[in-house]
Amino acid sequence: MMFDPKAFVEEKVEELRKKITGKAIIACSGGVDSTVAAVLVDRAIGERLLTVYVDTGLMRKGETESVRAMFIRLGVHFNVVDASDEFFGALKGVTDPEAKRKIIGERFIRVFEREAKTFGADSLVQGTIAPDWIESGDGVRDTIKSHHNVGGLPKDMKLKLVEPLWDLYKDEVRLVARYLGIEVAERQPFPGPALAIRIIGEVTPEAASIVRDACVIVEEELEEASSKGLMVRPWQYFAVLLPVQSVGVQGDRRAYGRTIAIRSVDSTDAMTASFSRIPYDVLERISLRISNEMKANVNRVVYDVTHKPPATIEWE
Repeated sequence: MMFDPKAFVEEKVEELRKKITGKAIIACSGGVDSTVAAVLVDRAIGERLLTVYVDTGLMRKGETESVRAMFIRLGVHFNVVDASDEFFGALKGVTDPEAKRKIIGERFIRVFEREAKTFGADSLVQGTIAPDWIESGDGVRDTIKSHHNVGGLPKDMKLKLVEPLWDLYKDEVRLVARYLGIEVAERQPFPGPALAIRIIGEVTPEAASIVRDACVIVEEELEEASSKGLMVRPWQYFAVLLPVQSVGVQGDRRAYGRTIAIRSVDSTDAMTASFSRIPYDVLERISLRISNEMKANVNRVVYDVTHKPPATIEWE
């Protein structure tokens, strides 16, 4: 049976009205999943909902400003929390991907608990969707990777969890977003742990700055190429900072710099994906921009040509 976004919205809003009897806060990154969840709950309980965006210091360039502006346009009650020092401090010295995700999940909850206490809320809404809990595993399924909003939840969390998109896949969430007229309906996915899982190795402010700049270049070049009809815009595309350095040449001098991997995939539901067939001219443009504009840090660019499976979309 075809998924009906109108019927889903009507049923879910009514369900949320009955389920949330007090005040609630929602963890909203500004991505399609959490924004759809925020709009649904706002329709259900109005001013009893506080939308909370946490700046972890690991967001994309300009992300906090653009999300703040979107919340204003949506007319939701919101708060922006700068917790960057808290997140970098908790991640200091950590390199294991599962540890990163669980630390980030736990830090998010601590921030939300503080916000909930101030607001007087007893419920936490999350934009968790089916791939999140499927990949996080349980007693039956293997853990592929613990999503911060599932496997990273601390056992002593006091807030009641509300997850209105639990049974939906990404393509279905996009259908709901289009029906609701949400401006981020077509936005490419961005992981909850943000740039932390695009830094292979220890997460530091310096590493975050490097991968943030590289991600901007990848996004700009692929979006420009697709707007010119040179290629179809991929489903998800970004840069990854690798924990290796290699020898290169800058002018006539030896250089020893970092390596950036480009990742671009095509998918519909995030459960499977194939690497994008990016034209060589576009890849060359990305490589030249990264190696020229970021030459103080990066001297090698590689392209990931692995499907999901066997790889996942994000590297961690």
